Amino acid sequence: MTDFKALVLHEKDGKLEPRIERLDDKLLPPGEVLVRVEYSTLNYKDGMILEGLGRLVRKYPHVPGVDFAGTVEESADPALQPGDKVVLTGWRVGEQTWGGYAEKARVKAGQLVKLPPGIDTRHAMAIGTAGFTAMLAVMALEQHGLRPGSGDVLVTGAAGGVGSVAVALLAKLGHRVVASTGRPEQAEYLQGLGAAAIVDRAEFSDGPKRPLDTERWAGAVDSVGSKTLACLLTQMKYRASVAACGLAQGNDLPASVIPFLLRGVKLLGIDSVMSPMPERQEAWSRLARDLPMDVLDRMIEPALLEDLPGLAKKILAGKVRGRVVVDLRR
Repeated sequence: MTDFKALVLHEKDGKLEPRIERLDDKLLPPGEVLVRVEYSTLNYKDGMILEGLGRLVRKYPHVPGVDFAGTVEESADPALQPGDKVVLTGWRVGEQTWGGYAEKARVKAGQLVKLPPGIDTRHAMAIGTAGFTAMLAVMALEQHGLRPGSGDVLVTGAAGGVGSVAVALLAKLGHRVVASTGRPEQAEYLQGLGAAAIVDRAEFSDGPKRPLDTERWAGAVDSVGSKTLACLLTQMKYRASVAACGLAQGNDLPASVIPFLLRGVKLLGIDSVMSPMPERQEAWSRLARDLPMDVLDRMIEPALLEDLPGLAKKILAGKVRGRVVVDLRR
């Protein structure tokens, strides 16, 4: 077949209209590898693109979807062969070029990672950018001294995609994980992922109470930003680190330099979009080793292409739990 099903965004009079359409292969962007997409997912950035926020997409019609996993159909690169199972996250795919909300995708060979043993294409999209980012955050904390037994590790936005995977990873690695959430009804879910304790996000969301607060955290993964992150910085233990990877509360940081100067606290910025290939390969190998697939299954909310416009509104409102996995096989 030379055509394929896709979710296409059209712009009319400044408003976006999503449509399910069949497109010709010839419309796909240039690239060395053609992938038969099996699964995609929904990240916060996907929600923004589907709602037309942030001017992330400049040219329409557009096929969104910043992640996908599937099987190589054609390849002009000897490193990838037909039949290989691959995953793509980031690289501005789904923003600057067409993405994974389609049955087919054509991309550059250097943007694809071969899936390691132990992760199939469905689980790869249960991980997606959110889980990949969580793994990068954990790796960064480890590189800056975090070890099991160091003390409590806090995960903010814990019921979301990044947070859910971070909780599961840190618990599997032997850390005592404290999950921060504004959704108390998700306590049982978070405990099932490995959280030892649940705290209300209101403890942090109003910002710091003083330049230095009581030392509480041996490490933290923060997907919230703004006042929450500023508050965490005042509560970190001596020379502990925060891995910052989100801005759900805002992109400002109303903080003091005091925690950095008097406690040697480290703020680690996590970018997954342009992560270099060796780091990507290491992170996916670590995910195969350190993320229990049965725990990952508890995070999954299945979806179809037709469901995505409605789910976009939910994820932007903080009402999506865990990871949405979009089935492109039907």
